[in-house]
Amino acid sequence: MIKTKKKIKKLHSANKIQEILMITPMTIGFLLFSVYPIIWVLRWSFFKYNGYSEPVFVGLGNFIRVFSRDPAYWNSLKNTFLIAGMKMIFEIPLALVLAVLLNNKIKGSSFFRVVFFLPSVFSIAVVGLIFSILFGAYNGIVNAILKNIGLITQNISWFSDKGHAMFVIILVSLWTTFGLNMIYFLMGLQNISKSLYECASIDGANEVQQFFYITMPLVAPILQLVLMLSVLGTMKMTDLILVLTNGAPGGSTEVVMTYIFKYFFSYGESAAMEVQFGYASAMAVVTAVILGIVTLIYLKVSKKMQEVEE
Repeated sequence: MIKTKKKIKKLHSANKIQEILMITPMTIGFLLFSVYPIIWVLRWSFFKYNGYSEPVFVGLGNFIRVFSRDPAYWNSLKNTFLIAGMKMIFEIPLALVLAVLLNNKIKGSSFFRVVFFLPSVFSIAVVGLIFSILFGAYNGIVNAILKNIGLITQNISWFSDKGHAMFVIILVSLWTTFGLNMIYFLMGLQNISKSLYECASIDGANEVQQFFYITMPLVAPILQLVLMLSVLGTMKMTDLILVLTNGAPGGSTEVVMTYIFKYFFSYGESAAMEVQFGYASAMAVVTAVILGIVTLIYLKVSKKMQEVEE
């Protein structure tokens, strides 16, 4: 009996050591690439620092500058939420409708699943470069097609006007992400029992009624997840804007992450500007707080929606 207990203790000790060894690489990565950068940003947000000269402690000076002397930052934040809102209006219904259609086992559904998902695999930088060529003002294919079918009489300079440029950004962003959301919805739909639809059909419910009274309530958790991922993904949008417009015209299509990025690395048109790690860190902290507030509000609202549905 005593020997058996000793063997059990040794086995538990071996299992604990094994567990610790398995999670150690992930823990080190988390501390190194997540915790340390957060601490670094929080620290330098209270300093005026360009990476070379001696840091100067300015207290809340960087934060005061964000809130009182930098309207460009707030314009970039407004653009970010505008893109996120427009994407949700068009992308989510499109992804859900396509998922419902492909879930009905129509002919060639496997082919269309691959085709719709494929843009999500491509490099965003490459996609931005391709669409910048397609929407070129003088030799772009889009202008040529629109002129051939008679919709326009002269070429449109897509990236010299904020409205046109934002339209292209939203279009490209939709094209690259709707396929992934469609897959999420498709997985949710495949978990719905077919017997529910059969019972509804026997009771006289048509396909539209089945969609609103069976499909929508049961994919609600997936919908909540997709909405959150869409907002968070748009808030982190950087490479697409840098390649597609780089904030043009005149910084009017700048989004919050590209605006912060340019202060960190003195990139693009602002390359002659001095690197400002302290101010960029302060903007990153403010953005993180705003994003946290938006996420908390969303979680609270979505919880209430879930309670209503239940």
